[in-house]
Amino acid sequence: MVRVIDETKKNLGIMPTKEALRLAREKNLDLVEVVPYASPPVCYIVDYGRFKYEQQQKEKELKKKQQTSVLKEIRLSPKINEHDYQTKLNQIKEFLAAKQRVRVTLIMRGREAIHKELALNLMERIIKDIEDFGYLEGKPKFLGESSNAIQLTFLPGKKTVKKEEENKNGVKNP
Repeated sequence: MVRVIDETKKNLGIMPTKEALRLAREKNLDLVEVVPYASPPVCYIVDYGRFKYEQQQKEKELKKKQQTSVLKEIRLSPKINEHDYQTKLNQIKEFLAAKQRVRVTLIMRGREAIHKELALNLMERIIKDIEDFGYLEGKPKFLGESSNAIQLTFLPGKKTVKKEEENKNGVKNP
């Protein structure tokens, strides 16, 4: 016994498998089982080649709609020259324009760790320069035992006014 649905998506009801096969042959179509674990199993009377093609097209569309999250990383130090800074900034802007997440890591080596204000100033400058292309995800993270690295993650697009208001008010909507 199987539940039969014809080519016009009309439910023909539950019938013996042999009768469903006979109906399919009369219409020069195939009987395709689509939900084998249902009770009773569900079968379509369709052209199998066309059915398979439509399934492949649906899968392609789903793959296109899936968004893979690409994370790019830019590393720099607090003692960066202006030209190098502009080059790194342009790279960040290109990645954000391509809808990719960007992680910026500020690494302080040796005695640079003593002057954390340089790194914090650079971090604030980056955030300010990027605000037209993307926004900061979460808060900056301090890495390492002595916080000798700072990580910022930027998301593409502009932060909406609603999100900024929620952050100011401390209210989050589910």
